Amino acid sequence: MEAYPSELLLIAFAAMLAPLLAELPTGFRLPVVVLEVMLGILIGPHMLHLASPDGMIATMAELGLAFLLFMVGLEIDFDKIRGRPAVLAIGGWFLSLFVALACMFIFSMIGLIQAPPLLAAVALSTTALGVLAPILRDRGELDSAFGTYMVAAAAAGEFGPLMIISLLLIPTHDTFLHGLFMVTFIIIAFIAANLALNARSMRLIEMMKRTMQSSGQLPVRICILLQILFVALAAEFGLNIVMGAFAAGIVAGLVIKGKQGELLLQKLDAIGYGFLIPIFFIVAGMNFDVSALWSAPLAPLQVALLSGLLVLVRGVPLVLYKKELTPDERLPFAFYSATGLPLIVIISEIGVSSGLMQPDRAAILVSAGMVSVLLFPILAVKLRGKFSLFHQP
Repeated sequence: MEAYPSELLLIAFAAMLAPLLAELPTGFRLPVVVLEVMLGILIGPHMLHLASPDGMIATMAELGLAFLLFMVGLEIDFDKIRGRPAVLAIGGWFLSLFVALACMFIFSMIGLIQAPPLLAAVALSTTALGVLAPILRDRGELDSAFGTYMVAAAAAGEFGPLMIISLLLIPTHDTFLHGLFMVTFIIIAFIAANLALNARSMRLIEMMKRTMQSSGQLPVRICILLQILFVALAAEFGLNIVMGAFAAGIVAGLVIKGKQGELLLQKLDAIGYGFLIPIFFIVAGMNFDVSALWSAPLAPLQVALLSGLLVLVRGVPLVLYKKELTPDERLPFAFYSATGLPLIVIISEIGVSSGLMQPDRAAILVSAGMVSVLLFPILAVKLRGKFSLFHQP
């Protein structure tokens, strides 16, 4: 227990340092999320050995991941992404999965990448909406047309793989019972969403506004309870807790959307992005084994190949966006879409724990995910800035 305060102090310092570094007057501003991951790598056991991602720190990182997905679900505006953005996003994700399956079957047959094709394909088809949302928000693009299509595509790249790993890759029960639990969870989520929509009475809103200004902070506590309830429910049904947190955020978002919920959203922002979520990204960096990049003769080639496949797989759906995105927006869109880490880590852990994937193969896959988080948002932001400057009158 004596080591925890010093390690937590170091993580808190890194969390404070990341936004400060992002504000330095340099030629290019790195996203805060990227800086948090980089600082985590630096202080972690694979570099400076200043902190270890275990014990209480690991628990806080899991809370940070759950809160991150809760905030992502909370911030999705379904009124904005419904219709064409949603249709393109869903169609684009299925196209990505098909391309990823084809590529992984080929590379698995020739022995270049040794991993279960379905497991690797699902990992390659992911998009880290939780990573992209704060970046798009910081750049003021979350509510733009580009941001709307990006959020829809990222939501599909998050929810689609979640459904597959929950249905096929984590069979804690037999197939029929597991499917029944999955359907039951979805039904409960829909019922909760319907109740949330019908609960938006003026009397309830006024009560929430009044109690939110007191020490009770009732609306905040209700949101935390809802998140824990859905996470516990997902765990009981044998589903991944990430799905529970995401569903809880969607339900809460239906209640607090609009101007009436702005103050509550600000408070949840402060808890999430000011406290728990940075811990998740810093610990993700601490968990990254840098030596995996050269653990085997072909490791660097495999990491580079998988990183390229991430861009290819999530960039293929651009053929569907010819009318929606300008030529200058397509390459940044592809790099943003190819950014994936949280679900890649989860899928890799499932593969190792189930015996479907060797630890060194999982490390290669996670390394590609880490490269995508460290590099792809930077390239996307750089390209967006370059094209914006190019088109200025």
